[in-house]
Amino acid sequence: MHFISETSSNGVIERNFILDGITGVLWSPASGTVGAPLLLSGHSGGMHKKAPGLVASALHSVTTCGFTVAAIDAPGHGDRPRNLQDQRWAEAIHQARAAGEPIAPIVIDYNMSLAERAVPEWQATLDALQALPEIGADAPIGYGGMTLGVATGLMLTPVEPRIAALSLGGVFVNDALIEAARRITVPVEYRIPWDDEEIDRVSGLALFDAFASKEKTLHAHPGRYFQVPEHERDSSARFFARHLGRTADTPSD
Repeated sequence: MHFISETSSNGVIERNFILDGITGVLWSPASGTVGAPLLLSGHSGGMHKKAPGLVASALHSVTTCGFTVAAIDAPGHGDRPRNLQDQRWAEAIHQARAAGEPIAPIVIDYNMSLAERAVPEWQATLDALQALPEIGADAPIGYGGMTLGVATGLMLTPVEPRIAALSLGGVFVNDALIEAARRITVPVEYRIPWDDEEIDRVSGLALFDAFASKEKTLHAHPGRYFQVPEHERDSSARFFARHLGRTADTPSD
């Protein structure tokens, strides 16, 4: 992991990094922490590691709970170039939207391809993060995401025992994601956009039902998937604090 820049503002250190072509960012408390939980944050499709909503949630987790938060660009997103097939999928989505046709079948295929590629990248990133002395191998780990980030988290968690809790919201559901959910037993907080024209509530309820977790909570909010109420950010932070440990201990002056 090679850190290429570092800035500090309002008690948060932001470091951009590159790992074998994977571009990412790490946010951590400027005061330093001991044993702080680590949150992995997956961005939405068509967005990037510094999407405004993702950054807002990350900063909230750092400043309110003392967590460390990491995000990486999905393949073909952010600072990473698209391959030819990714470009075809993106163009097909734009064309379907312009023609008023359903985009779900295209998005599902695209998301699954991206998620399958992103899983080993997240595992490599996690290995490198745990090698950092300020994080370490014993840091409790959670994963949060939306849309593409949800698909990635659902595929990652069954094969990654280091993830101890999931906070997810809104995804185009298919059989593979349902099957992945059946293999997930860690605590889950799942949000459904109740009025989304493309991500329907019925499939969201089916996905929630499929989770094998003994503790799982369903949140429904009005509007579309990107219209998540502000209070849900607080809910997610409290969820992770409950399952990963509250604000990390900081060295005394």
